[in-house]
Amino acid sequence: MHEGRERGEHESGGDHAGQSAVPPRTPGPCDPRHTRVTCNHMVVRQLDPAEVDRVFAALADATRRDIVTRVLRREASVSTLARSYEMSFAAVQKHVAVLERAHLVTKQRHGREQVVHPDVATIRAAARLLDHYEELWRGRIDRMSEVLGDTREGDAP
Repeated sequence: MHEGRERGEHESGGDHAGQSAVPPRTPGPCDPRHTRVTCNHMVVRQLDPAEVDRVFAALADATRRDIVTRVLRREASVSTLARSYEMSFAAVQKHVAVLERAHLVTKQRHGREQVVHPDVATIRAAARLLDHYEELWRGRIDRMSEVLGDTREGDAP
């Protein structure tokens, strides 16, 4: 191969009069030429069962829920968070570590401080899971209402 040749060109020279080695794409449902379908190109994060366990175990503690709430409002250093609680700095660090393992928060070093940031993608994934459970619950209530409605109608003369 000659020096300076662009990636993808063949030894025989060039790109064969504008022809590409990649076949043309067939327009899919998210192609802008399809006007009837709207597609969301954002990747939706799903939690696997072990992640679900870690997330809800982490959120089972009131202090950890409060830490998540605080960093959602405003990122804070671990030392700033520790001043908000009647416990040792080390105890708050441990709570933050549990939240990190559950991917609910991340830490970044800024100089001598560790700044805690929320991991919104995980929080949204947990919220979607709870929304799904609510849908199931509401569907069950709707079905119960239908059954009770059928029973009452059957009792009428």
